[in-house]
This record gives sequence, C-alpha cells and structure tokens, in this order.
Amino acid sequence: MAHVPADSVTAQDREAWLARFSRERANVVAKNAVTSVGIRAAARVPEGVAANAMGFDVEVPQGDRCDQQRSGRCWMFASLNTMRQAVIERLGLKTLELSQSYPLFFDKLEKANWFLVNAIDTVDEPLDGRLVSYLLQDPVADGGQWDMFRSIVKKYGVVTKEAMPETACSRNTSELDRYLTRYLRGCAMRLRRAHGEGADAAELDGLRRAMMADVHSMLVTCLGEPPASFEVRLRDKDGRLVLHGTYTPREFFSDVVQMDVDALVSCINAETADKPLMHAFTVDRLGNVVEDGGVRYLNLPMSRLKELAVAQLRDGRPVWFGCDVAQSYVRDEGIMSCGALQVDELFGFAVEGCMDREERLDYGESVMTHAMVLEGVRLDAEGRPEVWKVENSWGKDHGREGFDTITDDWFDQYVYQVVVDRRYLTDEERSVMDGAEAIVLAPWDPMGSLA
Repeated sequence: MAHVPADSVTAQDREAWLARFSRERANVVAKNAVTSVGIRAAARVPEGVAANAMGFDVEVPQGDRCDQQRSGRCWMFASLNTMRQAVIERLGLKTLELSQSYPLFFDKLEKANWFLVNAIDTVDEPLDGRLVSYLLQDPVADGGQWDMFRSIVKKYGVVTKEAMPETACSRNTSELDRYLTRYLRGCAMRLRRAHGEGADAAELDGLRRAMMADVHSMLVTCLGEPPASFEVRLRDKDGRLVLHGTYTPREFFSDVVQMDVDALVSCINAETADKPLMHAFTVDRLGNVVEDGGVRYLNLPMSRLKELAVAQLRDGRPVWFGCDVAQSYVRDEGIMSCGALQVDELFGFAVEGCMDREERLDYGESVMTHAMVLEGVRLDAEGRPEVWKVENSWGKDHGREGFDTITDDWFDQYVYQVVVDRRYLTDEERSVMDGAEAIVLAPWDPMGSLA
C-alpha cells in the first residue's frame, strides 16, 4: 500500500466530515435550498430587504438612467452623471446624457501611451519581475478612477451623446480590449528588444510614436472618429430652445458643463497599518494622461467621508464614490446591505465575517470594483445616515428603476472612496491634500484598484 502523507485528505476524513454535516438539520435544509436556488437567494433575509425602502431626507434630482452595458466604464458613467446634473438644473432640462464613448476613446488612447512610456522606462527591469509583470497584466483596462477622468476632460472636454453615440465596441469592450492589449504587449516586446540591440532614447521614442499611430487607427476603427466640433440643440421641460450653437468639446465643457474638476478631491478610507489617516497618498505608475500626473488621495476616517458626502448632497450636488459592489449585494433588487443576506448563518460558520475591513484589504478579499453616484440619504433623529440612494449605470431595469440603496453598515464595510468639493474640507485637510509630499503606494496596492 502506498504511503499516505500525514497532511493528505483521507477517506476517513471525508466520512467524518460528512457525518458531522448530516447530523445538523440546518445543514440539510441549507444544502437543499442552495442547490436549488443558489447561495444568495437562499441567504436572502426578507426583513433586511424591507429595511431598504426608497424614501430620503436629502435627495438630488437626476436625469434618465444610463446603461454601461457590457463594458467596464462605470467610473466614466458616474463622472458624467455628476456633471450633467448641474446642466439639467441650470437649463431646466428634463434629462441630458453626455457621450460615454467619447472619453472611452481618449482614455484608451492615453492609457496606451502611458503604458508605452512605462515600457520604455522599465526596459532594464527583469521581464519576469513583479513590476514589469504587473504593467503587462492589463495595460488598457476599462476601469479607472476619478482623477483619471479629470485628466481626460481637462484635455479633451465632453460632448453630448448624439455627437458621439455608442458603437458595438463601446457597448461591449471585450474585443477591443483583447486586441489592443495584444498589440501593446507586442509593442513592449519590440521596445525591449530594440533597447537590447542598442537603440537610444530618441529611437525608442520614435518607435513609441509610430506605435501610437497604430493605436489611434485601431480606436477610430472600433469607436469612430471623435468630433472636433458639434452642434447642440437643447430644449427645456416645456419644449423651449434654451441652448443652440456649435461647440468644440472643450468649449462645451467650459461654457455649458461649467464644472471645476480641479476643485474636486478624492477622499479614501483605508486604515491599514501602512496607511495612516490624515495623510495624502498616490499610487506609483497609476494614471492615463502623462502630462497631468497620476492620482492623489486624502486618507480620512470613515465618519468623515460620510460627513463630506452628506454636506455635498445637502447643497444639491451628487457625489461620485467607489465601492466593492459585489459584497452582500441583492443585485436584482438593488440592495447593498449587511443585513439583507445571512451567508454565515446559511453555512453555519463565519464566511463573510471571517475578516474585518482592514484584513480584507490586506489579504486581497476586497478592493474598489465599481463607481456610482450618491444622490440621496435618509437620516435618523440625530442626523446620522441610515440608507443612501445610489444611481447605478446598469440601466433603468436594474434595481428599482435604475437606483440602488446602501445601508450605512454596508457603507462602513465596502465604500472606499468619495469625491467631494474641497470647500467641504477643513483647513487642515486641505493643507494635507495640497502638501508637497504624498506617500507613494506600490502599483499593486489595493488603493490602486480601478472601478
């Protein structure tokens, strides 16, 4: 008989485990339920769902729901939805949708350039080292952060949906991402080989420029040509023409949208050992527009993130935020609540509860995965948040007519970033945010994740 290592799973182990499982009536019931309907459906708590009724003390009106479809552009949709609100209100519009395909084009273009610049910068790094391996992993991912969107609109402006509509490749970005990524990895290979054959900095930059011409060609093929100028005709709720003219994208952004994106700051909550509160952070090699730099965060207590969000909502302005959307989520009903699912009770041991917020960050269990817009909040008698109203970007048929809700306990656990006007910060917070020094995080740090 072959030797069985002491740490092997044996038949005796399995028999004992099955006997233990079968002795508990709850395990049998759970098995029958989960195998029939799935984990989350079996763990759904009707009382927890009922606690998420729509009804808010502070609420920002918004236009029609938007749908990112099969793309990872949530951060763009959330950013554009914060921008359009002021235009809708100022001009008395029923709704307004800004083109999401337009910033997608330039984000891919700039990310490709950012990647090639980093490929040249790391030609002497080992190919199998962590840095180069990371850079090669997903060079033009759909995801992003607020600071990256700010960089795009400052450089390229915005256009209406009609001026650059969706295409097959913007609605479903998988093919574009696949082929563009393949091409860029090939570019990195060529740049490293050229360096190994003695090419100098000027020659490598010449190769980069030629490669970028190909990237631009691929993007035009897949997404269409971004308009240099476009005509705008907007009517208010009563059908009156309130805006008519021809604009460049940058003119439309400055003259019509009128959002000071430099006044908005990214505030995070990450209370891990390596991230002290009341410090500014950046992430090495994270960004898109080379000349605009990367990202910058202010790390604050969770209670402060909530205060800032409520303050901006009270002033009638929506709030861009990033979270780990898949956690404790009743998706069909659009409910993010720690009390709406009892997964641990279903299995009989701690699964969701086996780590706290900081431990989930440290061990790779949770990062920011999705960006949405806070548009309202229900407060208790002491003015503390209970339930938040959220505009998602998954269409009007998702959740409750395109809206989700977040309970405050879920906010505590899974919200990582809010973007607010700097005027809501204290003098001390502004001083830290604007200071010369920022702690530089590694490219693969969880705070560098893309929504």
